[in-house]
Amino acid sequence: MTDFIVHIIDDNASNRELFQDLMDSDDLPWKSHASALQFLDAFDPEAAGCLILDVRMPRMSGLELLEKLNADGITVPIILATAHSDVPMAIQAMKQGAFDFHEKPIDNKALLDSVHRALDRRRQQAMTAEESVQARTAYDSLTPREVDVYRLVVDGAMNKQIAYELDISQRTVEVHRAKVMEKMGARNLADLIKKHIMLHGAGK
Repeated sequence: MTDFIVHIIDDNASNRELFQDLMDSDDLPWKSHASALQFLDAFDPEAAGCLILDVRMPRMSGLELLEKLNADGITVPIILATAHSDVPMAIQAMKQGAFDFHEKPIDNKALLDSVHRALDRRRQQAMTAEESVQARTAYDSLTPREVDVYRLVVDGAMNKQIAYELDISQRTVEVHRAKVMEKMGARNLADLIKKHIMLHGAGK
């Protein structure tokens, strides 16, 4: 997750070079694209760290690209580069989920700060996604009886209540409960609840 790529998308070659030099100055890996369509042809969501995206481009604008990525469920942070006259469009994009925007001429330090914050968010997204996959795999490994115990445990039932509900001994509940905690990789009840919410949502 340390090698996430910064995608630079701008139809202006001079702007692309400026952003490329700025990424190089901070040893950040980047790929450069002359259009949104060119970017989409080469896009790998798993490796993308963030986008530096020009608002106004021919054929597909920055806003249209943002809308497409949203529609596809892709949540890579997007930093918009915009002319002063396009600030209302940038504000609209922020409301649609863009991470940040900067007016041209770009303040290099401010843009780098945004890129680092965007990459931090992307790393957190990736970690959460990985944890979710691990939790789903662990949950799927539970036996039917362990699932019964799991559901009652996350509902807050005590061992005695679980034993009564499932018509088994408290000792058997303890064995199943310990197995659930082990398989789910949960250090304690709070950790198990967090994994449950990750898998099933807060209201289930």
